[in-house]
Amino acid sequence: MPIQKVLVVDDSKTELMFLTDLLQKKGMQVRTAENADEAFRRLAEEKPDLILMDVVMPGQNGFQLTRAITRDPLYADVPIIMCTSKNQETDRVWGMRQGARGYITKPVDPAELQAKIDALS
Repeated sequence: MPIQKVLVVDDSKTELMFLTDLLQKKGMQVRTAENADEAFRRLAEEKPDLILMDVVMPGQNGFQLTRAITRDPLYADVPIIMCTSKNQETDRVWGMRQGARGYITKPVDPAELQAKIDALS
């Protein structure tokens, strides 16, 4: 199933703008959230085909939020790709163990992101 609707969760306005622009150029609809509460509100409003998740955010971090989403029966089937500045192998392994289907480090390489998205469709 092609990915059309993407939810980008990141507390950085710059990152949100960059990823939104990148995905919209590929013809995707993008919604954004700057924290866990907002992310859950967006999920309730409209279920996305994909979530791009930052890790370092105020309040609940991306690892915790990924775990909460992937364990929720309503959203467990929505793939999550972590997009984060945390570039240690242990972070990547931990992210995948929380339920993420992909892990990309910032700055995001558009080709790498597209390859990860294509691998999910």
